[in-house]
Amino acid sequence: MSIDKMNNYDFGIVGLGVMGRNLLLNIADKGFAIAGLDLDPQKAESLEAEASEGHRIKVTTQVKEFIGALQQPRAIMLLVPAGKPVDMAIASLVPLLDKGDIIIDGGNSYFADTDRRFNELSGMGIHFFGMGISGGESGARRGPSLMPGGDKKAYERLRPIFEAVSAKVNGEPCVEFLGNGSAGNYVKMVHNGIEYGIMQLIAETYDLMKRLYGFDTQTVQQTFEKWNEGELNSFLLEITAQILKKKEGDQYLVDLISDWARSKGTGKWTSQNAMDLQVPVPVIDAAVNMRDMSKYKPERLEAAKLLHWDGHAVDLPATTLIDRLKQALYFVIITTYAQGLAQLTVASESYSYELDLRVVTKVWRGGCIIRAALLEDFRKAYAANPDLRNILLDNTIAQKLLSTQASLREVLKDAIANGIPVSGYVNALSYFDAYRSEKLPTNIIQAQRDYFGAHTYERIDQEGIFHTLWD
Repeated sequence: MSIDKMNNYDFGIVGLGVMGRNLLLNIADKGFAIAGLDLDPQKAESLEAEASEGHRIKVTTQVKEFIGALQQPRAIMLLVPAGKPVDMAIASLVPLLDKGDIIIDGGNSYFADTDRRFNELSGMGIHFFGMGISGGESGARRGPSLMPGGDKKAYERLRPIFEAVSAKVNGEPCVEFLGNGSAGNYVKMVHNGIEYGIMQLIAETYDLMKRLYGFDTQTVQQTFEKWNEGELNSFLLEITAQILKKKEGDQYLVDLISDWARSKGTGKWTSQNAMDLQVPVPVIDAAVNMRDMSKYKPERLEAAKLLHWDGHAVDLPATTLIDRLKQALYFVIITTYAQGLAQLTVASESYSYELDLRVVTKVWRGGCIIRAALLEDFRKAYAANPDLRNILLDNTIAQKLLSTQASLREVLKDAIANGIPVSGYVNALSYFDAYRSEKLPTNIIQAQRDYFGAHTYERIDQEGIFHTLWD
């Protein structure tokens, strides 16, 4: 299984949990010699037992032995929990490394931490990459989407391995160097924010079908499955259709799962940073807020009895309702991607990432949680116009929205009239309507700010900064 010659392993992975083990085996499958390090002997033994005879793998619990096995310049990926564990892993490796060696953080680290580590290690002559990995444990084993950022020249040492193990779409690997510094971790953060948004939108669609239209779970499942065969094709819709099939006895498992939703914080990071950059991402904000709202279960149970509302039945053929909802979902998913991509545009300028959104959308087309048929349309839009500020300004995408907006507005009328919470849907439409507005009512806000705080304002009829004594 393993080869004992020192300095002969192409790549190293620190952290042999589920993600680390699966990615290591994926790399070994592609013919690379790979070393793994974990301080837990059980994880090391488990990996050795899982490896095949044809694999060239070395597994150890000793840092010095691990470093000594790697060919120079060494390339080492960390797959440990974000935060202090990353710093601790780096500290254990650095004394044994040489200038020109490479460390890749493959976890969901906050981009500002990646910038700090990048700068600290650059001063030592060590290249540091923050790389987003999407696709979960099955993606790591069979082909993930990889989002590396750091030193472009040093990336050439990593490229053959990453291209071999990544997912492929039309023969193209779902990995490419994305940009400078923490670009990789930042792109993954926004990826996760979009993921939050789309998950919320699918959940709201499920709720509308069940509570507003009165469809049974089997009908919802079959509808999602059919939708996934067309322009709505995506990983998240696909797995939702699979989830809705699962039964325990006579009950659907989904009906037994608590509505108390949890999170690991990456959606919140996206939302918080968008506010720092003054980029509106209201669907992502709503998705974070609704996960927070879910935690107030005792209060919601009390409010359900007190704050009652009687709606009215939606009296239309099921085929009409399903077609209308399909178009509405298509609309809101497009606007969610648009918000995340707009955030990447501004962040690239603010943090000097030099992102190419054609490349970002290309990398997202396969292997990742937000992979979808739509991403090929986005890739084409950015290929045609690399300076596109917002995907909504692409003519093809605009036509998709114009042809589906009427359905969304009808769906929202019924949802609001019946008291069904659809904050993701509502914020998607509000974003669209605000973005296409030549004039917003924020002139009133400017006047209010000047009235109570003398904050001044600009005029549309003359240049300059103005203040008025309003009272």
